[in-house]
Amino acid sequence: MGAPASATSPELESSMLARAARILYSFSGLDPELSLTDVVRRTGLPRSSVHRILDQLVQLRALERAGSRYRLGLGLIELGGLAAHQNRLREVCRPHLDALHESTGAMVHLAILDGHEIVYLERLGGASNGRIPSRLGGRQPAYCTGAGKALLAFSCEGTVAQVIAEGMPPRTANTITRPQLLRQELARVRDRGVAFDREENYRGIFCVAAPLRDTTGRPVAAISLSGAPGAMNTQRLIPPLLTTVRAVWQTLFSSPPRRRRAMSAHASVQAV
Repeated sequence: MGAPASATSPELESSMLARAARILYSFSGLDPELSLTDVVRRTGLPRSSVHRILDQLVQLRALERAGSRYRLGLGLIELGGLAAHQNRLREVCRPHLDALHESTGAMVHLAILDGHEIVYLERLGGASNGRIPSRLGGRQPAYCTGAGKALLAFSCEGTVAQVIAEGMPPRTANTITRPQLLRQELARVRDRGVAFDREENYRGIFCVAAPLRDTTGRPVAAISLSGAPGAMNTQRLIPPLLTTVRAVWQTLFSSPPRRRRAMSAHASVQAV
């Protein structure tokens, strides 16, 4: 997970808060525990500054120390849980996502676009889906995920150009890595209303996703179904997926005009 761009901007780069943010964002799902040397290498900050900030973050419960290694602390977990709970979009979607999971048996994700990545706001699935490498708050590339392509297809050209500029390295043998092919794929998504990840992000994982758009057509989020390729019957899965998206849209936007405008604005702010 990369640190926000503002954490390295000239205006904030030297501030203690921005440096602390860079340190916290140096931890990831693949590397949940880091040493002092690891953090120095990942952030590029002076070793003395990193050591001092790490100690302060431990005192604030943002980090925990186990011997010579550090990991994210309970304080951040509590705040993250509170933020997710208060997220209006996730709150509205949850009962519909529960019903979708129950009716399909597939793993269900709710994701938003953040720069060139998607962020998972919700993940529903049983033990049989434990092999799918996703988590609440986790990030994945947008160009090779079903949810990411569903969102990009209805995003502005500048957003798509930004994703392409960040680079599209192959994640598997099926990953689309050429800009022209990605643009063609996004055009197909706009035509059919759903996007596919055909083992493009991880081998052995197939995904179908549909965008949730606001009253202006702007993509707010995407809902996806994931599972093993052999178990993902798209003819069976696409109808309940689209029904769920319509139901969420009705809940968010099909309200009295005044309330609808307020809910739309609030959902958009939460999804940014």
